[in-house]
Amino acid sequence: MPEKKTKYIFVTGGVVSALGKGIASASLGVLLKMRGFNVDMIKCDPYINVDPGTMNPFQHGEVFVLDDGSETDLDLGHYERFLDKSMTKDNNVTTGQIYHTVITRERHGDYLGATVQVIPHITEEIKNRIKQPAKNNPDIDVVIVEIGGTVGDIESQPFLEAIRQMALEGEPEDSIFLHLTLVPYIETAGEMKTKPTQHSVKALREIGIQPKMLICRSAKELDESLKKKIGLFCSVPPKHVISAINVGTIYEVPLQFHKEGLDKEVCEHLHLENGEPDLEYWEEMVHKIKNPTHRVKIAICGKYVYLKDAYKSIIESFIHAGQENDARVDLIWVSSEDIKQKGADKFLADIDGLLIPGGFGERGVEGKIEAIQYVREKKIPFLGICLGMQCAVIEFARNACGLEDAHSYEFYADLKHPVIHLMADQEGITDMGGTMRLGAYPAVLDKDSKSYKAYDTEKISERHRHRYEFNNSYREMFEGTALKLAGLSPDGRLVEIIEAANHPWFVGVQFHPELKSRPTRAHPLFRDFIAAAVEYSFKRVKSNPAASGDVQSRQRVG
Repeated sequence: MPEKKTKYIFVTGGVVSALGKGIASASLGVLLKMRGFNVDMIKCDPYINVDPGTMNPFQHGEVFVLDDGSETDLDLGHYERFLDKSMTKDNNVTTGQIYHTVITRERHGDYLGATVQVIPHITEEIKNRIKQPAKNNPDIDVVIVEIGGTVGDIESQPFLEAIRQMALEGEPEDSIFLHLTLVPYIETAGEMKTKPTQHSVKALREIGIQPKMLICRSAKELDESLKKKIGLFCSVPPKHVISAINVGTIYEVPLQFHKEGLDKEVCEHLHLENGEPDLEYWEEMVHKIKNPTHRVKIAICGKYVYLKDAYKSIIESFIHAGQENDARVDLIWVSSEDIKQKGADKFLADIDGLLIPGGFGERGVEGKIEAIQYVREKKIPFLGICLGMQCAVIEFARNACGLEDAHSYEFYADLKHPVIHLMADQEGITDMGGTMRLGAYPAVLDKDSKSYKAYDTEKISERHRHRYEFNNSYREMFEGTALKLAGLSPDGRLVEIIEAANHPWFVGVQFHPELKSRPTRAHPLFRDFIAAAVEYSFKRVKSNPAASGDVQSRQRVG
């Protein structure tokens, strides 16, 4: 019996960035999974940083943290959500990691005095990283490899050369190149233009890569004449020119790709034989996302509200939770600095729930604390994540326990009441990379808590990304108050969840629940948070219909 071969799908991008290579790759991945194949994915990032952990969210967007503590690109979040599969450090490769490994080996003398060069040493290490998941798990049928950046970027060239070599080393049916490109619609001319795609493919062919299929992002669907034109100039059969139009939700993309025959053509080229994908449950999910009965307004009060990618997993978690509650979640983005300057009532008077996300740095913290006080006293549903939980502890200490100068040691070292303090084993550390509590940690829930009701289990595991914790010196003070310590580490040393006992739904968590939410399986805390928001919206509209306009704007009938 011949040895099983893992197939490779290489996804590149051209013309402009932000076309959605990650979503396109994940969409193809879930289609192949629905056909019964074991699929894994890799993101190759060309930046020289070892990982995005110390990068500014305004430059990079969200840092997605894995169970093993790896800080990775936000596309790993798309992979996990679409495939419903937990990734590892082997699923994200950066130029920084590659060069660090090669230089370390050179210093150890592993190259026996040879001149270390991009080819073959860097490209060989890239190929080794791409092959690693299949080495770890021989049962993997397909690995989808997304190359970050666009064709022509100098940073991406070693990765492109590496995948070119990989294709040459195997049989034609062992790998396939997919190229994502843009077909812009010029409104003044009333035409779609194929020239950018032609030039992008030309640049790819100049380095020795001929894409087998083209995924064309466009505002309108490509007709057959455009597909023939693109195919003619790019040496691709028209049936391999896939129209990728804008859709109502990213979870509709797999359905669009299947309609265009992407998964079928890929399977034929790779000689992957299996049945048609079962799309029924995915279609039902998309239908529920697009056709909700209820509607709620959730405010996200944070520091990076002008860059939505910084909260990508939170946004997706609300879509998942809305779907399970038959509700559309309208997100209201509120700058915490605006709250501080103009007051919480101006921004939060007509919301159905408030979320304070994680973050670093002092800027905007006082506005977050004021927002939390507002929703706690008004009995509006609240979810605080990481720094959001810490701000909830500070707010409660100040306004319910009388500690007016309570704050976090992260922002002020000289504090009388540091209710949030540095982890003991982090004191004195100055290296910013890899010094936090990162990855999955267990917790034990109080059975008499809303968190336990949400999870329906006593023991949980969630992903963390922080250095500061609830200060245990203040536990005794909080005992007997309305602030409940609803979740602790198994040894009881660390506070993982707090709840306001006299509130309909007020939960703060030290971890990041958004990182484990899935479109087919919303995170329990997000799900119950939105359920509480839906209930609150009904009460608010009933008590003051004029405040929300027509009641049917809150609840669709039929």
